Amino acid sequence: MNNQEIDRIVTMALAEDIGNGDITGEACVPPKTTIKGRFIAKETGVICGLFVVERVFNALDTNITFTPRVTEGQEINGGTVIADIKGPAQSILAGERVALNLLQRMSGIATKTAAAVAAIANTKTKITDTRKTTPLLRILEKYAVRCGGGQNHRFGLFDGILIKDNHIAAAGGIASAVAAARERIPHTLKIEVETTTPKEIDEAIQAAADIIMLDNMSIEEMTQAVKQIAGRALTEASGNMGDQDLATVAAAGVDLISIGALTHSAHALDISLKLKGV
Repeated sequence: MNNQEIDRIVTMALAEDIGNGDITGEACVPPKTTIKGRFIAKETGVICGLFVVERVFNALDTNITFTPRVTEGQEINGGTVIADIKGPAQSILAGERVALNLLQRMSGIATKTAAAVAAIANTKTKITDTRKTTPLLRILEKYAVRCGGGQNHRFGLFDGILIKDNHIAAAGGIASAVAAARERIPHTLKIEVETTTPKEIDEAIQAAADIIMLDNMSIEEMTQAVKQIAGRALTEASGNMGDQDLATVAAAGVDLISIGALTHSAHALDISLKLKGV
């Protein structure tokens, strides 16, 4: 994880929420008041983002002590105490919502990913994410996918070649798109091509694509596609995979299942912070 990038996110999130000051906390709580409290999970899930919570509070006040009581990536039950916190009341109250928002969001993604990974246990297939992330939070959300046992797809447009339908249309076909890409990239970078029909799959094979995406295909179509490709490229099932029976998709023989819903539709894990005076 890039700590500078995390601190940038934390700084912007705190500035968005606090602005010129927490007028409620500053008006109601004397400046020297000290409090302590507990972060408590209200439902079962995978905890992710504890180190981000710590950076939120440290950014506000180095006198705050944040002590995790579970480990990153641990599955917990509802009612579990996740962490303890102690320090100046005004500072803790000012950071509470940002800390919870990030912790709940990341834990929700990790939980959803863990469920997807469990659904295809004992198969060769791997679960991966997509670029369908919250703007400016991608580094945290993709980390949360890994925390839940999944793998990351390319991080952005800059670190992977994925030739999709619109690229193919603009380039004049799969063959020309792949050929043009190969002229510009180093030998260490793989090329993935999105396909929807057996004809497009054949074109991707002939172009020597490294990964062939099987987009919005039925289970029967994917099964036939895997046979057609016959190990000449990695295969990736894609397209509303969050709504599919993942075990059945894996049984089609694909190497990867990419799921945008891991990040764009994850339920935020219900976590609360209960405080009391010291």
